[in-house]
Amino acid sequence: QVQLVESGGGLVQPGGSLRLSCAASGSIASITNMDWYRQAPGKQRELVARSTRSGSTNYADSVKGRFTISRDNAKNTVYLQMNSLKPEDTAVYYCNVRLAVRGSITWDNYWGQGTQVTVSS
Repeated sequence: QVQLVESGGGLVQPGGSLRLSCAASGSIASITNMDWYRQAPGKQRELVARSTRSGSTNYADSVKGRFTISRDNAKNTVYLQMNSLKPEDTAVYYCNVRLAVRGSITWDNYWGQGTQVTVSS
Protein backbone atom coordinates (compact mmCIF):
# COMPACT_ATOMS: atom_id res chain seq x y z
CA GLN A 1 0.00 0.00 0.00
CA VAL A 2 0.98 3.59 -0.61
CA GLN A 3 0.17 6.65 1.47
CA LEU A 4 0.66 10.33 0.71
CA VAL A 5 0.66 12.64 3.71
CA GLU A 6 0.48 16.39 3.20
CA SER A 7 1.31 19.14 5.65
CA GLY A 8 1.95 22.86 5.77
CA GLY A 9 -1.33 24.52 4.93
CA GLY A 10 -2.92 27.27 6.96
CA LEU A 11 -4.06 30.88 7.11
CA VAL A 12 -1.72 33.58 5.84
CA GLN A 13 -2.03 37.26 5.02
CA PRO A 14 -1.68 38.51 1.44
CA GLY A 15 1.98 38.76 0.53
CA GLY A 16 2.92 36.02 2.95
CA SER A 17 4.50 32.64 2.41
CA LEU A 18 3.75 29.00 3.10
CA ARG A 19 5.57 25.76 2.40
CA LEU A 20 3.63 22.59 1.67
CA SER A 21 5.08 19.11 1.98
CA CYS A 22 3.87 15.76 0.68
CA ALA A 23 5.59 12.55 1.73
CA ALA A 24 4.94 9.25 -0.02
CA SER A 25 5.45 6.04 1.90
CA GLY A 26 4.83 2.35 1.46
CA SER A 27 5.93 -0.28 -1.00
CA ILE A 28 7.27 2.12 -3.64
CA ALA A 29 9.55 0.94 -6.42
CA SER A 30 9.91 4.15 -8.40
CA ILE A 31 8.41 7.62 -8.76
CA THR A 32 8.13 9.75 -11.88
CA ASN A 33 6.06 12.95 -11.77
CA MET A 34 5.28 14.68 -8.49
CA ASP A 35 2.61 17.36 -8.87
CA TRP A 36 0.67 19.90 -6.88
CA TYR A 37 -2.96 20.64 -7.74
CA ARG A 38 -5.46 22.97 -6.15
CA GLN A 39 -9.20 23.31 -6.05
CA ALA A 40 -11.01 26.46 -5.04
CA PRO A 41 -14.70 26.44 -4.06
CA GLY A 42 -16.90 26.09 -7.12
CA LYS A 43 -13.96 25.57 -9.44
CA GLN A 44 -12.30 22.60 -11.11
CA ARG A 45 -9.12 21.13 -9.77
CA GLU A 46 -6.14 22.62 -11.60
CA LEU A 47 -2.49 21.71 -11.97
CA VAL A 48 -0.30 24.21 -10.15
CA ALA A 49 3.19 22.77 -10.53
CA ARG A 50 4.95 19.63 -11.76
CA SER A 51 8.32 18.11 -11.01
CA THR A 52 9.55 15.33 -13.28
CA ARG A 53 12.07 12.63 -12.46
CA SER A 54 14.51 14.19 -14.91
CA GLY A 55 14.47 17.38 -12.89
CA SER A 56 12.34 19.63 -15.05
CA THR A 57 9.56 21.75 -13.58
CA ASN A 58 6.41 23.34 -14.96
CA TYR A 59 4.09 25.92 -13.48
CA ALA A 60 0.65 27.33 -14.09
CA ASP A 61 0.89 30.86 -15.45
CA SER A 62 -0.93 32.18 -12.39
CA VAL A 63 1.86 31.08 -10.02
CA LYS A 64 5.00 31.52 -12.12
CA GLY A 65 7.62 33.53 -10.30
CA ARG A 66 5.87 33.08 -6.95
CA PHE A 67 5.74 29.31 -6.35
CA THR A 68 8.61 26.84 -6.44
CA ILE A 69 8.26 23.07 -6.56
CA SER A 70 11.10 20.86 -5.37
CA ARG A 71 11.58 17.25 -4.39
CA ASP A 72 13.77 15.05 -2.24
CA ASN A 73 13.96 11.71 -4.02
CA ALA A 74 15.66 10.02 -1.08
CA LYS A 75 12.67 10.89 1.10
CA ASN A 76 9.99 10.47 -1.61
CA THR A 77 8.85 13.95 -0.72
CA VAL A 78 7.71 16.91 -2.80
CA TYR A 79 7.49 20.50 -1.60
CA LEU A 80 5.72 23.62 -2.76
CA GLN A 81 7.17 26.92 -1.59
CA MET A 82 4.53 29.61 -2.04
CA ASN A 83 5.58 33.25 -1.82
CA SER A 84 3.74 36.51 -2.43
CA LEU A 85 0.46 34.77 -1.77
CA LYS A 86 -2.74 36.33 -3.04
CA PRO A 87 -6.36 35.85 -1.96
CA GLU A 88 -6.99 34.05 -5.25
CA ASP A 89 -4.51 31.37 -4.18
CA THR A 90 -7.02 30.26 -1.55
CA ALA A 91 -7.87 26.61 -2.21
CA VAL A 92 -7.39 23.07 -1.05
CA TYR A 93 -4.00 21.91 -2.30
CA TYR A 94 -3.43 18.28 -3.27
CA CYS A 95 -0.27 16.44 -4.16
CA ASN A 96 -0.36 13.81 -6.87
CA VAL A 97 2.42 11.30 -7.34
CA ARG A 98 2.84 8.90 -10.25
CA LEU A 99 4.60 5.78 -9.05
CA ALA A 100 5.11 2.07 -9.43
CA VAL A 101 4.53 -0.24 -6.50
CA ARG A 102 7.11 -2.96 -5.84
CA GLY A 103 6.30 -6.08 -7.82
CA SER A 104 4.02 -4.21 -10.24
CA ILE A 105 4.66 -3.37 -13.88
CA THR A 106 2.14 -0.54 -13.99
CA TRP A 107 2.29 3.13 -13.06
CA ASP A 108 -0.54 4.70 -11.09
CA ASN A 109 -1.41 8.11 -9.72
CA TYR A 110 -1.93 8.60 -6.00
CA TRP A 111 -3.49 11.61 -4.29
CA GLY A 112 -2.77 13.22 -0.97
CA GLN A 113 -5.59 14.05 1.44
CA GLY A 114 -5.47 17.77 0.66
CA THR A 115 -4.48 20.72 2.80
CA GLN A 116 -6.34 24.02 3.07
CA VAL A 117 -4.54 27.24 2.18
CA THR A 118 -6.38 30.44 2.99
CA VAL A 119 -4.99 33.84 2.05
CA SER A 120 -6.87 36.59 3.81
CA SER A 121 -6.29 39.73 5.83
